[in-house]
Amino acid sequence: MTQTDYIRRTGEIEHYFDRTALEAWKRLTGDQPVSGIRATVRKGREEMRNTLASWLPQDLTGWRILDAGCGAGILSLELMERGADVVGIDLSAQMISFARKRAFERQAASPELSARRGSVRFESGDLLDPRFGEFDAVVSMDVLIHYAAADATEVLERLAERTSRSLIFTLAPGSFLLRAMLATGTLFPRRDRSPAIHPVNPGRVVERLTARPTMQGWSAGRTHRVAVGFYISQAMEVTR
Repeated sequence: MTQTDYIRRTGEIEHYFDRTALEAWKRLTGDQPVSGIRATVRKGREEMRNTLASWLPQDLTGWRILDAGCGAGILSLELMERGADVVGIDLSAQMISFARKRAFERQAASPELSARRGSVRFESGDLLDPRFGEFDAVVSMDVLIHYAAADATEVLERLAERTSRSLIFTLAPGSFLLRAMLATGTLFPRRDRSPAIHPVNPGRVVERLTARPTMQGWSAGRTHRVAVGFYISQAMEVTR
């Protein structure tokens, strides 16, 4: 992946969330009623979020975690409440603003829990930016689905350079059903359809990732597929 390709792709994703479908994603990640396709996507995303969270210890005190592509910050807040110090990064400045608002409201609603919490900081920027520091774990939900297999592998390798324990992420599995839905364009209405999704072989991505010389000591962990209506995604884990 060249730097030019990476900048172009991240620019497309930033444009989508900041200018094209911000309000749609606010509704999707909120508790307002939704219908049709978005109802299945919301249910699938909730199941996937719970899966990724369950792969980390219940007590995260002392852990520093990067939520790479945090969106509205739901997962970041859950991990914070389990004791982690979380840095939530997203390309979309508008989504980060929404995440900060949600965090303020959630913390104000239950101040009695503050003594048992970690911390959360939301920042707009590139998830590969080294200025955000080093982490015990990285979680990245439905971000790498927008990158081809080789590019996703490179992103993961670069994240691993700053991670000491685990990478937990999702990929778009190259299933017949997902390819059919992408071909017919039914995942989202045309006016706010997401950037292109790249179906891959998740196991092969992890195999190639852990075979790289820089990934000595890392190995494949758990995997779990979530398929709910129009939501299909594969959770993957790499640990050391």
